[in-house]
Amino acid sequence: MIGVRRLLFALCAAAALAAGSADLTAAAGDLPETHLAGTVASPAEAALDKDRICTRCHDDTEQAPVLTLYQSKHGVRGDRRTPTCQSCHGESAKHLQGDANVKGRAPTDVSFKKGVYPLTDERTRTAQCLACHEGTQRIRWEGGAHETNQVACNDCHKVHQPVDRMVTRKSQAEVCFTCHKEQRAEVRKVSTHPIAVGKVVCSDCHNPHGSAGPKLMKKNTVTETCFTCHAKQRGPFLWEHQPVNEDCTICHTPHGSNQAPLLKSRGTVLCQECHDGPHNSKTPVGPNAGSYQAGFALSANPSTQAVGRGCMNCHQMVHGSNSPSGAFLQR
Repeated sequence: MIGVRRLLFALCAAAALAAGSADLTAAAGDLPETHLAGTVASPAEAALDKDRICTRCHDDTEQAPVLTLYQSKHGVRGDRRTPTCQSCHGESAKHLQGDANVKGRAPTDVSFKKGVYPLTDERTRTAQCLACHEGTQRIRWEGGAHETNQVACNDCHKVHQPVDRMVTRKSQAEVCFTCHKEQRAEVRKVSTHPIAVGKVVCSDCHNPHGSAGPKLMKKNTVTETCFTCHAKQRGPFLWEHQPVNEDCTICHTPHGSNQAPLLKSRGTVLCQECHDGPHNSKTPVGPNAGSYQAGFALSANPSTQAVGRGCMNCHQMVHGSNSPSGAFLQR
């Protein structure tokens, strides 16, 4: 008898719990999804609720699919820093609710792509990005070469794509070559940095967001930037070659050349641009007997040490040398 009573009590309790659960479920069905877990939505749920305002219309049926955003860093909802659609495009109230003064649907507050709506000016587009991405490498954006040439962030970066080609080493150069066509041709020459295969990329040397150095170099000078990789040429040396300390591009062209190794012209021709002094056979030539011609082919007695005009037959350590050393050389 006691067992039967216990069984009946358990059945009644289970029925009551089931009825209460059904009532709660029915009530929850009338609430926004973000309130199912409690009275306060999590930041991720709140962000997705804001995105739904846009994604109920803008989805992967667009000519440029937008839902791939959630495969990128800008779509990681577990990170509180992740923006919503309105963070970049503005609240866009007129776009959502309509504007009596505009035929059709009004544009968003900020349009990043020219198409149905006019493209927003580059300063406004950049300001939307810098609202989050300011500081560090971007502190010199204002007044930099790209900013003054009316380049906006989204001209290079594609935030809706799962992989941004600008931050991928093998594809970064092609993004830069969209504008820098002269450099595209140079990296196809005989002697070049391995840019085309992605071993060296533009951002290894340049900071596209602005720099204190020339030509958007990452360091304060061209030479200092080159020494980041070419430390062997840094020295110090007992016998220094002045152009090495001054500017590597006096002799080298960094993107590509038909003269190895990245020289601006053939070896001896390049040397003679600066070294046009009396390193010759001392044979007087020309209309006045006081002038000397370098002891190469034009001289009556060319120097046997300059065969083929090869300065580097003797001067092999062109960046600097410690030999011969000391004052002993002068004895």
